[in-house]
Amino acid sequence: MKSLLTQLLSDAVQTLQTQGDLPQDASISIGLERTRDRQHGDVASNLAMVLCKQARSKPRDLAEKLVTALPACEQVTRVEIEGPGFINFYLGPAAYHTAISQVLAQGARYGRSDIGQGKSVQVEFVSANPTGPLHVGHGRGAAYGATVADLLDAVGYKVHREYYVNDAGRQMNILATSVYLRYLDLCGEEITFPANGYKGDYVWDIGASLHRKHGDALRHSAEQVFKDLPADEPDGGDKEIYIDALINRTMSLLGETHYRETFDLGLDSILKNIRQDLEEFGVHYDEWFSERSLTGSDSVENAIQRLKGSGHIYEDKGALWFRSTDFGDEKDRVVVRDNGQMTYFASDIAYHMNKLERGYDRVIDIWGADHHGYVPRVKAALTALGDDAEKLDVLLVQFAVLYRGGEKVQMSTRSGEFVTLRELRHEVGNDAARFFYVMRKCEQHMDFDLDLAKSHSNDNPIYYVQYAHARVASVLRQMQEKGLQWNQANGEQQLACLTETHEDALMVSLSRYPELVAAAAISHEPHQIAHFLRDLANEFHTYYNAHQFLVEDANLRDARLTLIQATRQVIANGLGLLGVSAPDSM
Repeated sequence: MKSLLTQLLSDAVQTLQTQGDLPQDASISIGLERTRDRQHGDVASNLAMVLCKQARSKPRDLAEKLVTALPACEQVTRVEIEGPGFINFYLGPAAYHTAISQVLAQGARYGRSDIGQGKSVQVEFVSANPTGPLHVGHGRGAAYGATVADLLDAVGYKVHREYYVNDAGRQMNILATSVYLRYLDLCGEEITFPANGYKGDYVWDIGASLHRKHGDALRHSAEQVFKDLPADEPDGGDKEIYIDALINRTMSLLGETHYRETFDLGLDSILKNIRQDLEEFGVHYDEWFSERSLTGSDSVENAIQRLKGSGHIYEDKGALWFRSTDFGDEKDRVVVRDNGQMTYFASDIAYHMNKLERGYDRVIDIWGADHHGYVPRVKAALTALGDDAEKLDVLLVQFAVLYRGGEKVQMSTRSGEFVTLRELRHEVGNDAARFFYVMRKCEQHMDFDLDLAKSHSNDNPIYYVQYAHARVASVLRQMQEKGLQWNQANGEQQLACLTETHEDALMVSLSRYPELVAAAAISHEPHQIAHFLRDLANEFHTYYNAHQFLVEDANLRDARLTLIQATRQVIANGLGLLGVSAPDSM
């Protein structure tokens, strides 16, 4: 729809340039917006106000010239000028009939475009530490990230989906140590578990795998493990100092080979679980990028050396610091600790340097909202490296809060008391989870009502939308049972028979879909698709309840079947972008 009007206005501009009313080198940007009230037209343009300075004309005077220069078009019934110079287009039924034909002709491709022109975009999302199962918070990031990537793909970007595997560093050592302590439990040792260890049942499971393989061969007494360690937090000590000392003791007792085996067993077990969860959730990646590939290739050291070379690294008390305050951060950041260990931040600098070196036109990071303070320091590091920090967009996703029976479900990740993504999927299903996760803007808090997500009622938005798709399929089955046929070609020719208010509303909505997909992709707002589908489903159900489709008049029947089949197609396309199925029966 907008492409037609854009072409008409472009032709009008060329006419004015030929007439000398506009300079030949005028900078043209044609903006079109759907009107909120169709009494003021269907689509409005502010082109006259944008060009008036270049034309040295009053906006309204220029608008009149543009309207006069518009080519004739049967899909436009009239054009009016409103206010200071808005050009309002009133579209006739033919415009919306054309949209219906486009839906049916393009099928699953309807709504796709080439706005991105093949530009490359890397989208990195979830990237949860492989120290435990994915929980419901990760689930929201997964659904949002996957949908943003699919939307960008739908409008012509070349999208690379990536998961950054944090398989190096302190958190993995904490996991390996936690696994070994559970192994010792199974050997019969009386273990006081550290305050900063990973306590979930999954750690027991990994410890059991280690025990099945080695029996008691890796056993050391509790006395050997805990002798002369500093006090843990429950005993008045520092839990961070304690866990670091316990890690070193575990490394020493197991030796390099068996410690690496324990480390890898924990990593591989959890990462396999994460991969399975995401695959079953319909979330797929082009690459699983290992942090160890950076540390093992000197990429982190090279990044630090580049920062040193540009004068942005200094030493204080044995540690190396990045001068991030020079770039607007609230304080400088450690990149190498006084014990020589690289920080997470150092790895992240190297990773983002690597992303830009791979030549993407844009890089999108999707992080949890608790990482908001991390954004300025990463961009600061890229700027200090001499890279273009403007290529990096960081989208923050708020966590989801679960409710069951009107009561908040309590969760604590470190204690192991949390609802996993797998548990959520098993309770409400993939479709409900994917849809509910993207119903709000990513930066908004989300209350996930488990009871609503499982209900078969009109109050459940995903059920309501899928039911609309299934209802159309049911009508087509009824048609076959009655020995009737749908003549699509005749239906498209007879769309002028559709004069009911409900029919007009449906056709207008279907014509808006490509514009909506483009807007949702560019703004990274999948909730626009979810809301559109809910509104479209409501329009269809209202239509379904008010009118018969399998009427005796063959022309009217074909026209109505054509309309609802187009509706079915758009619902399927929209649900597909959200990673949700479009069932033919419910």
